[in-house]
Amino acid sequence: MEPNKHNVIAFIDLGTNSARLLIIRLNPNCSYSVLTQQKEVVRLGEGGFAENILTPDAINRTVIVLSRFAEVARSFGATEIVAVATSATRDARNRDALITRIREEAGFELNVISGPEEARLIWLGVSSGVKIGKTKSLFIDIGGGSTEIIVGDQFEAFLLRSLKLGAIRTTNTYIPPDMTDPIPLQTVLVIQKHIRSRALHTIRNVKSKKVQQAFGSSGTISTLEAIAAGMNNSAAPHREGVITRTELSEVITHLCSLPLKERRNVQGLNPDRADIIIAGALILNSLLEQTGISEIQVSSRSLRDGLLVDYLSRIPGFPFAEQEPIRMASIKHLGRVCHINEPHANHVRDLALSLFDSAREAGLHNLPNTDRELLSYAAILHDIGQFISFPAHQQHSLYVITHATLLGFNEHEILIIALVTRYHRKKMPRGKDQLYGHLNDDDKMMVQILSVFLRMAENLDRSHDGRVTHAQLLATERRKITLALECNSDCSLEQWAILGDIRSFERTMKKGLKIEVLPSSDAGQESVHRFN
Repeated sequence: MEPNKHNVIAFIDLGTNSARLLIIRLNPNCSYSVLTQQKEVVRLGEGGFAENILTPDAINRTVIVLSRFAEVARSFGATEIVAVATSATRDARNRDALITRIREEAGFELNVISGPEEARLIWLGVSSGVKIGKTKSLFIDIGGGSTEIIVGDQFEAFLLRSLKLGAIRTTNTYIPPDMTDPIPLQTVLVIQKHIRSRALHTIRNVKSKKVQQAFGSSGTISTLEAIAAGMNNSAAPHREGVITRTELSEVITHLCSLPLKERRNVQGLNPDRADIIIAGALILNSLLEQTGISEIQVSSRSLRDGLLVDYLSRIPGFPFAEQEPIRMASIKHLGRVCHINEPHANHVRDLALSLFDSAREAGLHNLPNTDRELLSYAAILHDIGQFISFPAHQQHSLYVITHATLLGFNEHEILIIALVTRYHRKKMPRGKDQLYGHLNDDDKMMVQILSVFLRMAENLDRSHDGRVTHAQLLATERRKITLALECNSDCSLEQWAILGDIRSFERTMKKGLKIEVLPSSDAGQESVHRFN
């Protein structure tokens, strides 16, 4: 994307407790201007964690708020809305009901992200707002449904964890809605034991990294710091933007001693958080205690800022542009963990993208470059299932990709990549296929088209030696498409493979196919394939 005066982008972060909106304008000089920031409490996860069901009231509240966010975004001239949902939506068995209503009533797509991806975006958002260099730091974000724990420096995240330890989730589990009296010590001890059990393995990993400082984001942590500032009962004066373990212990003792009605009046505490703040405070206190960290700096930045940084990092010329885009780095890592044949994978990718581009020029499809990018990743990973076994490896590829941690992607993008790999051989997509069958019509057609290009590219490197050096689809006749090939040696096997699978092309593209072989301009030269 080239920044211009018309590029207004909206970012929406739908959490378990709150929804946040950020609208920015991209400037021609590779800077951006914040147009507005808004936050609304939706309590999406309220009452829903026991059965992993979003309640009708919670869905209604969320749809109303996000519809209003969409109206605000469009009033600023937003051309794109980037929206992600985290813990409550991620875990809900009826999340499709929410996603469908957002699509139909608010007019944008709500994308669910994994726990590690949520942690990465939080790290991006917080670390981009402080100067820490190579200092290993701990980042903690306590949400309503989960707590994200990250160890990283300015340039790299070394540990990304998402624990099911949120302020609302923990409150719903251990503090009954009708408990309006002070919180008894026995309840506090039970909650502390639960937190330690949930965090044990992650804490061990954090301690092994030898972190030197800690940063806390989220409304829970900033609220606790505000309460500590209002109390200021410690022997040492309170430092703005920092909360010590000593202060935190005093805050917990004070909050637990108050009935809910009085808790709502505590200085620095939003009354809407009065019922869940104790659980959040106990989570933070336990994490700091177990890691041996004496204080935590409070950051006003969050996942929403991480969405912005991640978006800008993909635009050449912006200060946040990364040397190695996280999406490609994540794809490469997964491929290498599963020992893919990289030269073959890269050559298949190059052929598939050439087919995609030439087919678009020939008028066979009008898919955007975002779909082209997903094809690229699917091509690299198409044989990843061979790590399990060769027979039915296309099905194993689907399983590995959908169950791996791919950073930089939302769940829908991961599913599309996995489905395209699933259909790179054997059967083409069918409506009764479980995962494919749940896609909307546009996505079904997109998967069919991308799968055809990947199938053709795979068939064109059947010998795994790059003998087909180039391939493109040309509109040479009204009812037929020509597949023009350049080969540096005999490619009869590849031609037979294409002809053996010709029906998948013709059914999808509604055109006949013929093959024309040309001498390769690379003949006699060694072919070198790399990830680009």
